Amino acid sequence: MSISSAQVLRSSGALAVEAIQWATAVACEEVSPEAGSPERCSEEEWRALSVAELRPYLDRLLLGRRPDAGLDALLEVGLLDAWLPEISAMVGFGDGEWRHKDVWKHTKQVVWQSVPRLNVRWGALLHDIGKIKTRSVGENGEVHFFGHSEVGAAMFKKRLARRLGFEGELRERVHFLILHHLRASQYDGSWTDSAVRRFAREMDDGLKDLLDLSRADITTKRPEKRKRGLRQISELSRRVKELSAVDAKIAPLPKGLGTAISEAFGIPPSKRLGDLRKTLEERCEANTLPSQQTVEYYLAWMRANASELGL
Repeated sequence: MSISSAQVLRSSGALAVEAIQWATAVACEEVSPEAGSPERCSEEEWRALSVAELRPYLDRLLLGRRPDAGLDALLEVGLLDAWLPEISAMVGFGDGEWRHKDVWKHTKQVVWQSVPRLNVRWGALLHDIGKIKTRSVGENGEVHFFGHSEVGAAMFKKRLARRLGFEGELRERVHFLILHHLRASQYDGSWTDSAVRRFAREMDDGLKDLLDLSRADITTKRPEKRKRGLRQISELSRRVKELSAVDAKIAPLPKGLGTAISEAFGIPPSKRLGDLRKTLEERCEANTLPSQQTVEYYLAWMRANASELGL
């Protein structure tokens, strides 16, 4: 009795399902990788799986307690070559800790260190896929990956997202994380409040995921460098929150009041002018002067209380 090609594909698919189930169980610490793995599947066997069958396993694997071990398991059974060649290309791509980290080892560590949210874990897995295409070596031997964020984001959007069935909000967020994953690490204490506000505005509702990925992306073996990087991101996060709280407050006094006071009372921009405005703000906070009135209201009040204000 002959076996149809459809039956062969179903059999191949069953082998692939068994392999990815094992890798997922490794990531979730349900089995030990040392206990023995299924045989490596061929690309044809992996391709017998549909995206709808594949993705739930990949998502669960990435959310496991040891996604790094799960990724090694996927490499062992051949899934990365068949479905994620951008990731398998990272294996062995490096030439030492100090000049150029092994991108595969780095990526696994970032995934493992990242918070177990699907957005962040997928962003962690894919954040450096652009490095393979952008590696260059300077005259001094220093390795660079200029533009790897942009290249990686384009690779994801053009091919990988469609291949793995990314849609909607998850697709947009993972693309965002790949594109911007270096932004937070560029922060230093010299940023002005305006620069911090602009950063927060540009990152918008992706800020939390981005900061979480940025923390996970610190994989240096040097303790002081690691502490400095984490401290920098924490400081940026703190400043964003503080400025957001300030900006959320409704200003007690109307815009343009300082200029109006200067013109009405002949007081040039100075500490004196600032002190008068501060006095009005303090009275508003103490509820001895109504807040959010018109410029004309406050000018009239100041005229009525000129002697008290030293005008």
